[in-house]
Amino acid sequence: MSLGMMVSINQRLDKETIGIIAEEFGYGVDFVSAEVQEAIEVELDSAEDLISRPPIVTVMGHVDHGKTSLLDFIRKSNVIDGEAGGITQHIGSYSVELEDGARMTFIDTPGHEAFTAMRARGAQVTDLAIIIVAADDAVMPQTKEAISHAQSAEIPFIIAINKCDREESNPDKIRTELAELGIQVEEWGGKTQSQEVSAKTGLGITELLEKVTLEAELLELKANPKKRAVGTIIESSLDKGRGYVTNLIVSAGTLSVGDPMLAGQYSGKVRAMTNERGEALKEAGPSMPVSILGLDGAPNAGDEFHIFENEKEARTIAQKRQQLQREQGIRTQKQVTLEELGRRIAVGEYKELNLIIKGDVDGSTEALADSLIKQSTEKVQVNVIHKAVGQISESDVLLASASEAIIIGFQVRPSGTARKLAEREGIQIRLYSIIYQAIEEMKEAMEGLLSAKIEERIVGTAEIRETFKISKVGTIAGCFVQDGVIQRNHNIRVIREGVVVYTGTLGSLKRFKDDAKEVKKGLECGLNVDRFNDIKVGDIIESYEEVEVKQTLDD
Repeated sequence: MSLGMMVSINQRLDKETIGIIAEEFGYGVDFVSAEVQEAIEVELDSAEDLISRPPIVTVMGHVDHGKTSLLDFIRKSNVIDGEAGGITQHIGSYSVELEDGARMTFIDTPGHEAFTAMRARGAQVTDLAIIIVAADDAVMPQTKEAISHAQSAEIPFIIAINKCDREESNPDKIRTELAELGIQVEEWGGKTQSQEVSAKTGLGITELLEKVTLEAELLELKANPKKRAVGTIIESSLDKGRGYVTNLIVSAGTLSVGDPMLAGQYSGKVRAMTNERGEALKEAGPSMPVSILGLDGAPNAGDEFHIFENEKEARTIAQKRQQLQREQGIRTQKQVTLEELGRRIAVGEYKELNLIIKGDVDGSTEALADSLIKQSTEKVQVNVIHKAVGQISESDVLLASASEAIIIGFQVRPSGTARKLAEREGIQIRLYSIIYQAIEEMKEAMEGLLSAKIEERIVGTAEIRETFKISKVGTIAGCFVQDGVIQRNHNIRVIREGVVVYTGTLGSLKRFKDDAKEVKKGLECGLNVDRFNDIKVGDIIESYEEVEVKQTLDD
């Protein structure tokens, strides 16, 4: 009380106050982290239990330099088509078996600067890195950043000079630029291995993988598969039909279905486990990337997970962590003091921009939040008051209404009721599928440089009630138009449980057997989506058009 604080018996005190009070009584204080306090027991390995494990390789580099294409060639599949604008926005993890039977685990990290945090996490889990540089481009800032991540994590890396099949490619220019950064490649008498490759034609990829194997052998990677599994969360998302889906990599031990798990501040039991191709697994050993169901929340990318004897133990620690998180959240909500108000008045008119960010996966949501907070200027302070995974719900709109916030949806859509509520409350929901656009628009909004913008206007929505497979045509959907009008020539999105799964155009639109230009609310129609057959009953087809509107800051 003499410090001017009225504190109840159950209240926690901050560091400084505890220090002052302890000093009064002649004691010193030693602060331990929540991790130490919980003291999760880690099983020690004995030398005879250790066996060699596949290397975990992170593919890093600048956006559009061919990271995913290289992985596609190695995996003989195609990921890029499913990503917005052909840009990877999620961390993907894949287990690959090479022709000689050796296994490797690859982590594909997005290249854009907004994903620094995600990339940094990629470098934490990994044993070695492949840093890709396009031979027809240059060593870009993101490439330098990727190299510094690898160096600071003290992991070996191999330089892959991609796009060597192009006429304008100049690998020597890349080697020169790398030399200027102090990285000498082996061909020029240095220590860093490099390989000229082409992700398109497959040139040099076998040699690259041989070099990866060689580096991995030097590291002598070993793990104990007999203990309880530990590892790292790579990504997490919310799937309405299945619950929270968590992608993770097991670093040691064996993870089995039914194991009680703690990851970050969430706990649960492993209900189901699949590999990256969606095949069900019973257990996963060291270096294996898997998707699991069963956690009661979406842990952050980069969180460690631990397996416990029983679920109660895991839940107790999870609840303790959640309590600490809530308290920290309350502490960081600063109220404006008179001095702060004076400072704001001194720099001129001051505005606060409150944002609520919802995304399809945790990594993207966090990367977007970090990037937008960095846009704060002296005149406009950006606050992210809430960020989470999953579709935009009514509670998000109510929170936005109470805190005068704008809602940003990244690869997700608002539910029907949330959209209507937002219209009624006058809450703006801005939807993006490419991270640069969100950052650019925020920047422009804050600088007041809002020129006429192309904005989407939802014209109509239809629910898929039945699907029919017809040879040579693909999948036809029988739909019921719930809202507005579905027009044949408009762009459409396929939305599954609030998350966009495809953006494109209609292949056809019919009313009974006749082609139709448009189908209005309350009527049934048949349609197929151009170049997309994975439509399911319950999916929503959203028809939209792009209109040019003049924007203002109050928009």
